[in-house]
Amino acid sequence: MNDMSRIQSPGGSLNRVSLNKRTHEFPLAPQSNGRVQLAFWLHWAVATIVQCGLLVWLATEKAGDNVDSHYRMLAVVSSLLAIPVFAFFRAYSIRNGYLVGVARILAAWSTLIAGLAFIAFVTKTSESYSREVVLQWVLMGFAFQVLAFVPIHKVLRRIDKRHRFANASIIIGCGDIALTLASKLRYERKEAMIGMVCLDDELPCEDAGQTTYFPTLGTVSQLRSVISDNSVSRVYIALPARETDQIEGLYVDLLDASVDVVWVPDFANLKLLNHSIYNLGGMPAINLNESPLTSYPGSAFFKSMMDRALALAGILILSPLLLTVAVAVKLSSPGPVLFRQKRHGWNGNIIEVLKFRSMRVHDDQKVKQATKDDPRVTPVGGFLRRSSIDELPQLFNVLKGDMSLVGPRPHAIAHNDYYSDKIIAYMARHRIKPGITGLAQISGCRGETETIDKMQKRVELDLDYINHWSLWLDIKILIKTPLTLISKDIY
Repeated sequence: MNDMSRIQSPGGSLNRVSLNKRTHEFPLAPQSNGRVQLAFWLHWAVATIVQCGLLVWLATEKAGDNVDSHYRMLAVVSSLLAIPVFAFFRAYSIRNGYLVGVARILAAWSTLIAGLAFIAFVTKTSESYSREVVLQWVLMGFAFQVLAFVPIHKVLRRIDKRHRFANASIIIGCGDIALTLASKLRYERKEAMIGMVCLDDELPCEDAGQTTYFPTLGTVSQLRSVISDNSVSRVYIALPARETDQIEGLYVDLLDASVDVVWVPDFANLKLLNHSIYNLGGMPAINLNESPLTSYPGSAFFKSMMDRALALAGILILSPLLLTVAVAVKLSSPGPVLFRQKRHGWNGNIIEVLKFRSMRVHDDQKVKQATKDDPRVTPVGGFLRRSSIDELPQLFNVLKGDMSLVGPRPHAIAHNDYYSDKIIAYMARHRIKPGITGLAQISGCRGETETIDKMQKRVELDLDYINHWSLWLDIKILIKTPLTLISKDIY
């Protein structure tokens, strides 16, 4: 592992705040890393042969025996660019299911084609290629890559599964963190997790809520015999951080036991945010709280580009609707068309959020959330709020860079001041750009938050989003958002 490497830690699910819809992986063993790399290069080699062979064949069919040098250059450039693009989308990960793998290949292939088109435009070489050949290559190239992907992926997954089940693992610890870890190893990673080992002074695991699925194999004093009798190859230490002396003693004792040792620290009492483990000059360092926009600058750049491109497209496509709504708002009651309100943005910076005005002009010295049958809301405004059309001007906030399409919804500053000392880690939701829509909104947490519990649930979902953020998650949220636009809870 070099200084720039980052390994995602066990995931927010071990931290009481979890996004159950998404699975995170534990640090991979060197052998597993080798299988991951082998899978990537094998898929890439086959895909390169397929797409290059297809391109040459199509060019030959079009122009005869001689393949133009431009097509040869396209084959070379596309093959080399495919390495970072397909690696970025993790298109060939052996952890992908078939449908997810195909979806990631489509995303990577589309990105690669867009990149090639941009290069052709900049270098003024687009006229050198036959549109018929290129179009056939794009469509058939994807189809043939999928046909090659499915059987290779099936074989590699079978090899990976056989290897993982051939190596038994145990967990030292019997607390909540150990049980959660055991469940994830057994049911999500499909590892051969055979049981638990308790500390000598712990209660039997059965008394701590243990089940027969995770049997107690013994205590720490019997650890050597447990490893030997069960042919254990990996030991997970799932003990609280306060047991530092015990953890150090176990590690030293296991150095000559010929087993892999993995420590899964128990940070259950901490609200971790985008946490990860990395190498800092040879020293293991744990990020407890880090913004995804700073920890993954490459992905953050793509997110920003995607946001602004889609926002611009949305403004152009929806311009007739925007103009119609503006006129309706102006005619509904005296006052400006747009409502401007200062709210907290990324890292707590103050931004001015735009909305279509849905209320009559009133004294807003004291910010008050809209309620059911609120007399301040105009008839036009009521429809705009229920359909969320009043939020559309925030596309300009996205275009400006103050907001994102997807992220925690920005709240009024007065609301932030009120909730910040009542909900743990409330302000941590500002470690990423606020969004027009978000995980909380598609999960039903919209509208008035008249109780602390409702706001608590929204904050938990916002933190889940930050912990598990990815471009793919943004895309899924954007796809699901239209299905939740009409809500009876929006006033």
